[in-house]
Amino acid sequence: MKIVIVGASGTIGKKVTEALRGENEIITAGSKSGDVQVDITSSESIEAFYKQIGSFDSLVSVTGSAHFGPLNTMTAKDFDSGLQNKLLGQVNLVLIGQHYINPKGSFTLTSGILADDPIVLGANLSAVNAALNAFAMAAAIELENGIRINTVSAGVVEDSPGYFPYFPGHIPIEMSKVANAYYKSVFGALTGQTIKVW
Repeated sequence: MKIVIVGASGTIGKKVTEALRGENEIITAGSKSGDVQVDITSSESIEAFYKQIGSFDSLVSVTGSAHFGPLNTMTAKDFDSGLQNKLLGQVNLVLIGQHYINPKGSFTLTSGILADDPIVLGANLSAVNAALNAFAMAAAIELENGIRINTVSAGVVEDSPGYFPYFPGHIPIEMSKVANAYYKSVFGALTGQTIKVW
């Protein structure tokens, strides 16, 4: 299976890449690293990216940033940063990628626990994550040729201790459990689902 992993060099991306490698052909991608570079905020870059890698069986997106900060100072520009990057960036990977993916292939996007369990400073991420979950649910009924799509929604992970203070009372998630959720999405039969790892 030819699997493309966008964000492969990140904290979660590294573990996901290890979990999926096996006997599969892995193509890693990132904004500045990986086998191929792609700017998910640019439709032109995404299009060129897909033309470069050619047809594929599965795309896993473990990338995207959003605004993290207090609501009382948040501006429309701040909020839009998450919409343009983590939300629209991943959505565009699907909108453009659907024309390159092989029949019965799959897309796996990354949302997060804040869609369901908000924290202080996380309003933008909550909105973006919830939108990604809803997009996957809706896209699943329209994608053609047996193409599947899911999101993985994880809590704060054990390898990111710098975020622990922002998640009071949350139990850090084992990286193996997070990686397994992506494995389930790629090799399982689910579609339109949010695979929760909390």
